[in-house]
Amino acid sequence: MPDGSDAITVKVLTGVGLADPSEWDACAGPDNPFLCHAFLLALEESGSAVRRTGWQPSHLAAYDATGRMVGAVPAYLKSHSYGEYVFDHSWANAYERAGGSYYPKLQVAVPFTPVPGPRLLVAPGGGDRVVDALVAALEQVAGRYGVSSAHVTFPREEEWTRLGEAGWLQRIGVQYHWENRGYGSFDDFLGALNARKRKAIRKERREVAESGVRLHTLTGDDLKAEHWDAFHRFYLDTTDRKWGGGYLKRDFFERLGATMADRVVLVMCEDGGEWVAGALNLRGSDTLYGRNWGSDGSYRFLHFEACYYRALDFAIEHGLKRVEAGAQGEHKIQRGYLPVPTYSAHWIADPGFRRAIDAHLRQERALMLQEIAALAELSPYRQEGQERAA
Repeated sequence: MPDGSDAITVKVLTGVGLADPSEWDACAGPDNPFLCHAFLLALEESGSAVRRTGWQPSHLAAYDATGRMVGAVPAYLKSHSYGEYVFDHSWANAYERAGGSYYPKLQVAVPFTPVPGPRLLVAPGGGDRVVDALVAALEQVAGRYGVSSAHVTFPREEEWTRLGEAGWLQRIGVQYHWENRGYGSFDDFLGALNARKRKAIRKERREVAESGVRLHTLTGDDLKAEHWDAFHRFYLDTTDRKWGGGYLKRDFFERLGATMADRVVLVMCEDGGEWVAGALNLRGSDTLYGRNWGSDGSYRFLHFEACYYRALDFAIEHGLKRVEAGAQGEHKIQRGYLPVPTYSAHWIADPGFRRAIDAHLRQERALMLQEIAALAELSPYRQEGQERAA
């Protein structure tokens, strides 16, 4: 659909496979692995993110007058609010109690992935005109489909600001990220912490080391089918206990290993020759992203070792700038992961409902900023001038 100018045309793609992989990746950029064509295609072709599971691909693709893709948006028509990590169930309940139909809605996101990153993807040289075309097209598509709302979750702050300027409602959340302050080793990182936190982490790592469980950090050609078989079992066991079912199919992990092995960092835990737990990370250009954890046993502190400390080990060894540990978990603070704001933007069709949500979000944003500031006070890092104890 035209954006009001003959220069750019925006189309809806019912599958990412309809986009040229190199053109899509040029828009997505090299930094965030979850936005690349191969990752999104694995979600769709494995049956994990498809209409049957409530994620109907409805991606936007912007083309210039020569037919070259200059912009894209990963978008889905949703028939529920699961797998998003920005919770709007109360909005849906309120709207439906008032006689409306909240679903379907238009969701701009990476399915099942609470990782901040670009959502309005623009090819090099595209500039603001492409961004403007994509924002306008999102509203046009939402209107054409007659959905109650459109949601852009975990965008970059500058995209959130741009959507707010276009009249979208703004929401703030919180995650916990670790920043590499030039550490040469894990001990260097520990040296930046106060003595009590440093002692606690050493105790946790020591107990895991003495438990007999061996941990293996696998990437690239080290990844084998047996690892994916075991990890998928752990994943299902964890999601069944928490949510009653897993989103990601076994074939998704197989495709991930086949097409993105060099970006996968899989920590597998072995006890007595058997795989007993695992933690899945994906590597970006300067960031390691923690995604899924699972275990079919109970091992003291193993979750912290596999998900947090081994991620830090890898990031320090490979000179990565940060580790993002995913959604939720104030317990991450004492392990060096500090609170940072996350963002989402929301377009609401019904004027009355929009006013109510806007009033709610204004209050929520203020409270969330206060919460982030309070959480930051719990930082385990030594303050300037604080004496370092052994």
